[in-house]
Amino acid sequence: MPGVTVKLYSVLFKFLQKRRLETLIESSLLYRNTEHPFGVTARPDDAVAAVNPTFAAADGVATKDIHIDPQTSLSIRIFLPDTALTTNPSKKSAFIDAEKGSYRGYSPAIDRHSRNYRKLPVVLQFHGGGFVSGSSDAVANDLFCRRIAKLLDAIVIAVGYRLAPENRYPAAFEDGVKVLNWLGKQANLANCILGGDFRRLDIRRQQIVDGFGASMVEPWLAAHGDPSRCVLLGVSCGAKYCKLCCSKSWSVPTRSEIRLANSYFYDKAMSILVWKLFLPEKEFDLDHPAANPLLPNRETPLKYMPPTLTVVADHDWMRDRAIAYSEELRKVNVDAPVLDYKDTVHEFATLDVLLKTPQAQACAEDIAIWVKKYISLRGHEFSY
Repeated sequence: MPGVTVKLYSVLFKFLQKRRLETLIESSLLYRNTEHPFGVTARPDDAVAAVNPTFAAADGVATKDIHIDPQTSLSIRIFLPDTALTTNPSKKSAFIDAEKGSYRGYSPAIDRHSRNYRKLPVVLQFHGGGFVSGSSDAVANDLFCRRIAKLLDAIVIAVGYRLAPENRYPAAFEDGVKVLNWLGKQANLANCILGGDFRRLDIRRQQIVDGFGASMVEPWLAAHGDPSRCVLLGVSCGAKYCKLCCSKSWSVPTRSEIRLANSYFYDKAMSILVWKLFLPEKEFDLDHPAANPLLPNRETPLKYMPPTLTVVADHDWMRDRAIAYSEELRKVNVDAPVLDYKDTVHEFATLDVLLKTPQAQACAEDIAIWVKKYISLRGHEFSY
């Protein structure tokens, strides 16, 4: 069973989250007929982690924030591990300022004769928060992404998608598609500028111009990213944006929904409330296509889904639906294992109160092991 600290934290979380949801409902009613270019209602500020372009001594990960859509609040945070800067991690990289330990500016100074660089896979990460809260720069999400970047030896892009209720479905899904398109555009821009050769990169003198003006290639991704090895990683509701994780009709409760209806943190009642805030008004239905990926006549058959790893918690009422979704994927020969962690609760791997627990650390390591199976340059590898 979860410890006393988790139980107390869960009670406090439910109390505060209920107050927050009530405030969001009131705010959405007030702003319903008001035009807001960034679609923001009154929302309590979450603790955020400041962006840090230096390679922190604690984990060796540098970060930067980019606002990628001028029409909305859509933004991303990029996490770059210092292992990207040299082919030999034991040697000092020429791209790191010896005195300050930082990446040399937004656009790195490149030694055209150096081959000390690495192309890393890209992980697109969607934070949790029940569709209505959370952010890409929240303290807990920042720490989780740093951990994944180091364990996977990959560039992590945390997506700051628009939140409900001011931006209901399909706004957040559209944001996810926009980020994927942006990532593809970056790959094309880098290829146009570099011609596949990193040593030709000189952002100070070269750029690509589109119909709306100058569009500069993103240097961290151009220098170190390999979009051909891309992984989508979702936490809680963020997993919906990777692939909706639920089972057949929501109208038929599963065993875990009955046994754990009042479970820790996001219990069933609170989850239904956030679904009402997320789905378009007058369209609330837990068999809505956005909520149930196993409905008949779905747009993309399950057999075309990519390999999908599912993480479930012992004391999460939604666990049975996530497991059922994985079972359906395996029926059509999709690699879809399930990792089940005992004595854990919903979002245990990213909650700030649990980030230092053995289960959270083990979960991040297990994710890294499985993902490396598909992103290794040497082909499939699976080693402990």
